[in-house]
Amino acid sequence: MRFYDTASAEVRDFVPLTPGKVSLYYCGATVQGLPHVGHIRSAIAFDQLTRWLEYRKFRVTVVRNVTDIDDKILAKSAASFEPDFEEGPDDIREEEWWALAYRYEQAFLNAYDTLGVSRPTYEPRATGHIPEMHSLIQRLIDRGHAYPALDDSGDVYFDVRSWNRYGSLTRQKIDEMQGAADADPRGKKDPRDFALWKGHKEGEPTTASWVSPWGTGRPGWHLECSAMVTKYLGTEFDIHGGGLDLRFPHHENEMAQSQAAGHAFANFWMHNGMVTYQGEKMSKSIGNTVSPTEMLEIASPRVVRYYLGQAQYRSILDYQPTSLQEASAAMERIDGFVARAVRALSDGGSLLFGSHGEVPDAFAAAMDDDLNVPQALAVLHDTVRAGNTALTAGDNAAARAALHSVTDMLRVLGLNDVAAPARDDQADAALGVLVEAQLGARAEARATKDWAASDAIRDTLAAAGVVVEDGPDGASWTLKRG
Repeated sequence: MRFYDTASAEVRDFVPLTPGKVSLYYCGATVQGLPHVGHIRSAIAFDQLTRWLEYRKFRVTVVRNVTDIDDKILAKSAASFEPDFEEGPDDIREEEWWALAYRYEQAFLNAYDTLGVSRPTYEPRATGHIPEMHSLIQRLIDRGHAYPALDDSGDVYFDVRSWNRYGSLTRQKIDEMQGAADADPRGKKDPRDFALWKGHKEGEPTTASWVSPWGTGRPGWHLECSAMVTKYLGTEFDIHGGGLDLRFPHHENEMAQSQAAGHAFANFWMHNGMVTYQGEKMSKSIGNTVSPTEMLEIASPRVVRYYLGQAQYRSILDYQPTSLQEASAAMERIDGFVARAVRALSDGGSLLFGSHGEVPDAFAAAMDDDLNVPQALAVLHDTVRAGNTALTAGDNAAARAALHSVTDMLRVLGLNDVAAPARDDQADAALGVLVEAQLGARAEARATKDWAASDAIRDTLAAAGVVVEDGPDGASWTLKRG
């Protein structure tokens, strides 16, 4: 396997630190609002990575954090107590910060579960790891890389000029860094120094502060991840992931403070690309956003997952008005073959369960090559076409092999694990009898060249969501998806 490492800016051979095991940390949500499409794309990308590593027989430990204390969380909670606060669909009047954070955390979990993102091994909250953060801050102070604020505010800052590798992740020089001119200089030796600990400010709730050696306060954003990943994965681990927008300043600062503390930290840094809207950055201010909830109102969870996971993880994923329709059509082709094969082959539905062996070599080669999902999907669709050809030719052995390969590839990509309505076997059986009766009547109409009756039956079935396909062995049917 070879993955692109942001820190070295090259695709490198992946060799885990411990044979047979992989340690993966990726940045989860700051739970101050509902999940947006960028959050979900990132989660799906690292879920695909996890599934592929597991397919390759690695034991994977996954940590995804929850940032449940943050400036934006406090600000949104404070706004809910204001007399002129207008309650909206995403807000609740007079909501404490911790209640707001928990509510949005549940919204994220619901979105992840709906779209088949596997639960991580551990999902720590920042507020549950304050002692570990205190220890890391003290270690940085002792090593000469951090200092209490010069203005007695109770803040503690990381001294960026004390660490000569600061900027190496994003290949920037300190004096030329993004936003350097706008950095707040108060209490700092250098405007670019960043907060490890934030002293309690007047007007902030006392429940949002903890006692520390430097005064009551709360942790800085960057510090949280370093403390949590070290607790669960150790001072050196295999992969650190997240969205491309987190490279700077979050991951740059995280790497600097961890390495300055004497930790080797991440062996690979992997970043997924952004989601754009018709070629432009999504922005609420100009109204060109689409949320996971809105996508799920248009298409099924499997279709949404297919769309959000179809691009190579490092590339930009551009949303177009037809994107979900195209993803739906792709899933219909796959599901149509699976349904047709299950009906045609003697052992029926049992073919769909369990692993049947290895995925095709070309699929494996694509996934090993920096998780090249587009190429892997091409192999999946080629296999579907070959399977349909085999069914038409009556080659059951080839059709069975194709079905096994398709279901295994779907499982690796997580497309068989999204949330789905509970099945009613009795209703399914009744539907099958009724549709087969209609197809029988249609076959009789075609035999007598009553094309009007034949077309009418087909149109009626189509209106009910039943897709009919004619073949040399008669008609087959599937339910329209998404």
